[in-house]
Amino acid sequence: MAAKDEVGRYGERFAAAWYTERGYEIVARNWRVRAGEIDLIAAGPDVVVFCEVKRRTSGAFGSGAEAVGWRKQQRIRTVARHWLSEQEGWVPQLRFDVAVVDGAGHVEVLEAAF
Repeated sequence: MAAKDEVGRYGERFAAAWYTERGYEIVARNWRVRAGEIDLIAAGPDVVVFCEVKRRTSGAFGSGAEAVGWRKQQRIRTVARHWLSEQEGWVPQLRFDVAVVDGAGHVEVLEAAF
């Protein structure tokens, strides 16, 4: 596994813990189709959350949230449509979050970021 992948997985573990501590169930990690990947998919009582996780060890390249630009948002929405097409039943509400994890494992989740 590449060092970059290991850094990403580290951040995803902390972000997943943040969601589970708040009563969400992690239903998928690194869900991938040809169009792209979603880091975390979490389900709450009335919502399904598609979360892009960004790990930052420093602020040298800007915040993690700034790294989720318009193109990345469109790609995540496309992948979310693929995931939803495979689900049975009605999903009451959807949300797209960005979780930023720093080098110390502190998680900041920007709910409904886009």
